[in-house]
Amino acid sequence: MEYTALYRKYRPITFSEMVGQDHITKTLKNQITSGRIGHAYLFNGGRGTGKTSAAKIFARAINCLNPKEGEPCNECEICKAMLEGSLTDVVEMDAASNNSVEDIRAIRDEVNFLPTLAKNRVYIIDEVHMLSTGAFNALLKTLEEPPSHVKFILATTEPQKLPATILSRCQRFDFKRLSEEDIVKRLGVVCKQSEIDITEEALQIIAVLAEGAARDALSILERCSQEQEGTIDVEQVKNLVGIPGIKFVGKIVEAIVKENVEEALNTLEEVLSDGKDLTNLLWEMIKYVKDILVYKTSQNLKLYNKEEMEQIAKISEVISKEKLIKLIYGLSEIENNIKWSSQKEIMLQTGIIKLSTNVNYDGIDELKKKVQKLEETIKSGNIVVKGETKVAPVKETIPQKQGATKQAQKANIANLTSEEYWPKVIDSLRTSGKMILYSNLVNTKAKQKDDFTIEVIFTNGLTKFGKDLLQRPENMQEIVKLVSMECGKEMRIKYIDAGEYVPKQEDSLEEKIKSLDIPINIIEE
Repeated sequence: MEYTALYRKYRPITFSEMVGQDHITKTLKNQITSGRIGHAYLFNGGRGTGKTSAAKIFARAINCLNPKEGEPCNECEICKAMLEGSLTDVVEMDAASNNSVEDIRAIRDEVNFLPTLAKNRVYIIDEVHMLSTGAFNALLKTLEEPPSHVKFILATTEPQKLPATILSRCQRFDFKRLSEEDIVKRLGVVCKQSEIDITEEALQIIAVLAEGAARDALSILERCSQEQEGTIDVEQVKNLVGIPGIKFVGKIVEAIVKENVEEALNTLEEVLSDGKDLTNLLWEMIKYVKDILVYKTSQNLKLYNKEEMEQIAKISEVISKEKLIKLIYGLSEIENNIKWSSQKEIMLQTGIIKLSTNVNYDGIDELKKKVQKLEETIKSGNIVVKGETKVAPVKETIPQKQGATKQAQKANIANLTSEEYWPKVIDSLRTSGKMILYSNLVNTKAKQKDDFTIEVIFTNGLTKFGKDLLQRPENMQEIVKLVSMECGKEMRIKYIDAGEYVPKQEDSLEEKIKSLDIPINIIEE
């Protein structure tokens, strides 16, 4: 007897067998029982959510000789012929491979003929978004005013690619991703009928891996059943799909948390040498860290045995919730980076090294001391220029206007008041690690000139080095973004040099920063 794949063998044949799409099946059954059947339908949704199954059930129901509350009987000659695929009045077409104008013209010529056995001629066009522009134009008129005995059911995963003229002529039904509970429920029915012995935990893992697609879940179950030796458990499922065991995932995460780079890399190498998929590994690590966060918050977790729970509890004791969230973002960034890299393994290893050295780093002791030292040096003005004598402290003056007195100039300095948000902007640069920008702006004031302009006033003067650095497009964009966020609207930045002293040698500040041994990267144009 010919073998049939599980997803085909257990395809739903009635609306009641479909799971997770009650909002759609209820409406379709009501239309059938009331006799208010449209001429064109669009079934939209992700892969494996039941679009094609619903289309076939609907085609049988509107042609069934003995429908029951909107359901096909699947016993009459029409239903049996459709289940066997021998009824010519129902045409299934894959638009991915039949997307030309000629293919649609053939349909347009056929619709004028009456059906041979059924009451309605039904055209099910799958992946309809793959049709060419010419094919859509050829379909348009027929779709708008088809003969009364013709029904169209279009199925797609990408409705945004359909012309608006097509969308407006169809009744649209959006199929949701199936919940893990619905998938587990369906898998349980299939396992019972196929006599597949599997644990509840293994079904849960398959449901998670399926990502809302029943067909994917059945395909994974089928692979597991073909190598079944006794009861299918979680480890067997993970081995078949290339997911590393919790033991190894836990060791890597624990090593990252404890900043043990060598242990993290050794365990990673062990996992990779076993042929595990990189994406699956990162997915498991993100999920594991998320579960640690859940445990730290609620002390409640499922799908872990006693030994695994002890390891999770151990890790949760040495890391804060904030750092767990930071670690999740870091792993997600690695996952995103390796998608576009041709050296995925190297990207993963370097990412793990970075996380292992940064996960517990908050920039608190050493960095704060260095920043404080830098602030004091800049404020004092005691900056030693290479090859010159010590320069006197910078006077806080601004350029005199024509005819202004020295007293008036000092009064202007005294009246300069920073906008309340400006210290927050400067502090944001410090906390985000942009230390070179921070050091150049730390002793400045800000004043709003008009509704759209902020003047940044350098009371101690602005060196050419600092000016060039701050006016670089990427740096200006960063400062404008922070100011605009604080103001709640788009703002402009204008730099005002209010000092009399400009060092003869433009690299004095840069040299001083280097002497403080602060790791600052200067971006060259």
